[in-house]
Amino acid sequence: MEKRKETDLWIATAILIATAIVMIAVVLHWVRIGFFVGPFRLSHWFTWIGTIYIAIAAPIIAVLKKRYPQRYKTLLRVHVFGNLLAFMLISFHFASQISRPAESYPTLGAGLVMYIAMVLLVYTGIIQRFHLTPNIKPQTYRFLHTGSALVFYLTIVIHILHGLGML
Repeated sequence: MEKRKETDLWIATAILIATAIVMIAVVLHWVRIGFFVGPFRLSHWFTWIGTIYIAIAAPIIAVLKKRYPQRYKTLLRVHVFGNLLAFMLISFHFASQISRPAESYPTLGAGLVMYIAMVLLVYTGIIQRFHLTPNIKPQTYRFLHTGSALVFYLTIVIHILHGLGML
């Protein structure tokens, strides 16, 4: 593996470890992100920022990678690290939701599906980017990555409509 790709793998791993640590801290109530900032809870701001970033940046970066192939490596790094940071924000929200007390526990439906799709996106993206399983064809991970993205986008709409009481 080339030096830059190896460094990127370590950075990606560090982001995922930091995500897991903060999620555990939120679930154990060592860190509280359920307080209000303006009209919404901080955890909701986190998930909206992360989701909007992914929903807008991922397709834009995909188009730019095809349009400007000479900038492919830079755009790929923006895609990987930007989406991992967005995943981190969304994970904080998810941890906040599942750590709520029983009397105010949320309906997980679409949110759980969306989070599972996000985990699959991260997993398949990292495996695909860093070629961690050379026995499996890249097309397989590309198919799974794209399919997870489709589920993610469809679930965003359903989750928002449910949250607004329209479903």
